[in-house]
Amino acid sequence: MLFCLFFQVMLNQTSVTEFLLLAVIDIQVLQPVLFVVFLATYIVSVAGNAATLMVVISDSRLHSPMYFFLGNLSCLHICYSMVTLPKMLENFLPTHKAISFLGCISQLHFFHFLGSTESMLLAVMGFDRFVAICKLLHYPFIMSHQVCVQMAIFVWIIGFFHALLYSVMTSRLNFCGSNYIHYFFCDIKPLLELACRSTDLNEWLLILSWGPLPLAHFFLTLLSYAYIIIYLYFKTHSCSMLHKALSTFVSHFMVVVLFYVPIVFTSIRPATGSSVEQERIIAIMYSVVTPVLNPLIYTLRNKEVKGALRRGIRRRL
Repeated sequence: MLFCLFFQVMLNQTSVTEFLLLAVIDIQVLQPVLFVVFLATYIVSVAGNAATLMVVISDSRLHSPMYFFLGNLSCLHICYSMVTLPKMLENFLPTHKAISFLGCISQLHFFHFLGSTESMLLAVMGFDRFVAICKLLHYPFIMSHQVCVQMAIFVWIIGFFHALLYSVMTSRLNFCGSNYIHYFFCDIKPLLELACRSTDLNEWLLILSWGPLPLAHFFLTLLSYAYIIIYLYFKTHSCSMLHKALSTFVSHFMVVVLFYVPIVFTSIRPATGSSVEQERIIAIMYSVVTPVLNPLIYTLRNKEVKGALRRGIRRRL
């Protein structure tokens, strides 16, 4: 409630009351086809992640830190899909492609809130695997249920306030000219291009925060996996054990790469002068493709989750 009231106040400081969004592609003939494709993607993403979340909650064998954080990730990806895809699907239809000022700033906030939270959550999941393998005897104490809950709450809260900084700074800009956003959802860079006054502070804030922070989380995640591999290699002196560990980390590493590469690439690019087509492709990668691949990469390759799914289906039947 306070969130909406705050941005309602911001609404009175600008002459623009709504924005017009760009479709994913300008070719009218392809838009019905893309509508079906993205609708199917949306359904698969929400259903797949919801199924993963339900299995983790309902099956007592999966009540461990690893699957607790996987459940958080699935919940996050459900929300991720709901932030951008419904409005994207609406823009494929022959309707007025408008979004209110309040709706635009809210979409910007929740998009970056979930992105920042996922960045930290992937680092926490890497740390969990490091403790589980390299500190096995201390694992129940270090990653107790209370500690896991506290870590999850901390990650979600920090992600919320981290994104709030950008949404507040963007909402305080004065939009007095064109209200046509050359993008398919409200993001910081497209909105900065429409601002009437200097955006230097916003651009520096964007570079300083979305450059070092994702890179730091990415480095910590890779450091956890590298330490695990080195530990297993020198501890076991077994290539088979090392191969088993690598096969386990492939799924994690694929999701990490799919998430970080587009984010870092867009963060280091200038706010103006970028190719709209390239920006749209990159945004589709981390807002559409990554959430739908989460249940496929993280769960379908996992024997314990597949076993829990089979047990759940048998109980239903």
